[in-house]
Amino acid sequence: MSSFSPSYSCHKLQESMLSSASSFKNYRGILNWCVVMLVLSNARLFLENLLRNGILVDPIQVVSLFLKDPYSWPAACLVIVSNVFILVALYTERKLAMGSISEKVGLLIYIFNLTIILCFPMVVVLKLLSITPVGGAFALGVYTILFLKLYSYKDVNWWCRERTQAKARKTHGNVDWSYFDLCFSDIYYFVFAPTLCYELNFPRSESIRMGFLLRRLFEMTYFISNVLSIVFQWMVPIIRSSMKPLQEMDYSRMTERLLRLAVPNHLIWLIFFYWFFHSSMNFVAELLRFGDREFYRDWWNSETITYFWQNWNIPVHKWCLRHFYKPLLRRGAGKLLSQSAVFFASAFFHEYLVSVPLRMFRLWAFMGMMAQLPLAWFVARFLRGNYGNAAVWLSLIIGQPITVLMYVHDYYVTHCQDDPTIAEAL
Repeated sequence: MSSFSPSYSCHKLQESMLSSASSFKNYRGILNWCVVMLVLSNARLFLENLLRNGILVDPIQVVSLFLKDPYSWPAACLVIVSNVFILVALYTERKLAMGSISEKVGLLIYIFNLTIILCFPMVVVLKLLSITPVGGAFALGVYTILFLKLYSYKDVNWWCRERTQAKARKTHGNVDWSYFDLCFSDIYYFVFAPTLCYELNFPRSESIRMGFLLRRLFEMTYFISNVLSIVFQWMVPIIRSSMKPLQEMDYSRMTERLLRLAVPNHLIWLIFFYWFFHSSMNFVAELLRFGDREFYRDWWNSETITYFWQNWNIPVHKWCLRHFYKPLLRRGAGKLLSQSAVFFASAFFHEYLVSVPLRMFRLWAFMGMMAQLPLAWFVARFLRGNYGNAAVWLSLIIGQPITVLMYVHDYYVTHCQDDPTIAEAL
């Protein structure tokens, strides 16, 4: 073979861009293509729905999700009352720091305070019929977040007291409690900060970027309006038409409705993820100059169920790891038992946030979460790479609509079947 000058060479050793061995990673154009195709593929369904049902989005109906009486705001009042539990935690820590009460007494106060945080709003929502399901879910969500935050507040202050006392004993000096910032501004900053894990000193950004803040505010407004439009314009007609077939147990029709519900339900879930974990939490973080913005990781690349749960909600994952999973391991529990305990606690809170506002207990959310354990084992054991990632996406797309339909059906049978006005409206 004749040799040519290097200036005439046009080939070199390299892989095709779409090959896994290639170092190419910029697929933005393909992602944009997927978004365009998604919009076009659903445009027909949207137009068909609009022509058949007309415009169903009603601002009054949106407000009625939160309020039955415009002059009565029971869910908001319930949230305001939560300040009592915050102040109890703060004053308990002050007494512990001064040595006015023992660690055992402080622990008993915390157990009582944290138990009431979960039980008090549940009793109010169940007994006070003026609280709507959406309003109840919002209030219970606030109390659940407060429970996790105050639990972390208790643990971290106890760890710091133990370390400070150990250091004082080692140096034969006095305990310096000035290190603890037990004041209103500290605990309320933590309550509003987009994290569940308490620290004595949070990383802070230098200033508030107004452009960034306004972009997040616009996204919050835009995406929440999209969610409401999809719910009222797309999901409600499907759910209405699903009531009778589900009641008669027509499985072919039920499967058809399930598949029709899967797309709008999944779109709502994706939009809610971006709205809450990116737009809203970044908005609050920027407003408070909270520096740690890792609210999620690349869960969309999950090849196992475990990886998904570890990366889609980083604040909850950090709390579980720091205050639940690792303490269980230190007490001698095995990894499988500790992981199962974490899933059990998550299943409890999922059911708590759904069943109590709906005023019925069916355990569909609880069983759906606990089913993640065998599913996680199966995917990790038999599926790898793209097949595992596809299994994760399939569980998200199909699993949630099943749970939604079961709750909607049971809510209709429990609360609406005997009421001809509500039954006709549905």
